[in-house]
Amino acid sequence: MSVVGLLFLLMGAMAVGSALLVVTTARLVHSALWLVVTLGALAGCYLLLGAEFVAWVQILIYVGAVVVLLLFALMLTRAPTGVQTGLTTGNRVVAAATAGVVGLVLVTVVVAGFGGARVSVDEESVGSATSMGDAIFRHWVLPFEVLSVLLLAALVGAIVLSRGRASSGEETP
Repeated sequence: MSVVGLLFLLMGAMAVGSALLVVTTARLVHSALWLVVTLGALAGCYLLLGAEFVAWVQILIYVGAVVVLLLFALMLTRAPTGVQTGLTTGNRVVAAATAGVVGLVLVTVVVAGFGGARVSVDEESVGSATSMGDAIFRHWVLPFEVLSVLLLAALVGAIVLSRGRASSGEETP
């Protein structure tokens, strides 16, 4: 096994491990910090695959902006960030089984759909900004713009909901 392959396996294991900690950690702020580790490990995987542009976009947009937005949303909505013992249900086994079945179905679909496909990472245009910009703004411009409007609406909605309770004179718990 090559050094790049070994590094890819280590980054993948770190991404999977920290992703599990994102969903199992009881504190929301700790979960957001584990999300930073997960997204950083994915950026490392992209970097090892030769897609430098995608790796930097992953770091700048997801690690830099989305996690900060998530932390601001936690602070703006005054959500409880500690352990909430009264909110835990006994459905962990059912949830874990459902997650396992969904994961198995996803892996089966991806392997069946892309099992024989090979991507040559030796070409210059695989992870370049030119090829990514061409793909996004030529073929995927409408979904890209719809997603940006959806994210903007979600941000405005979160601000309206958090300010609506505070300005109505009611005391929030």
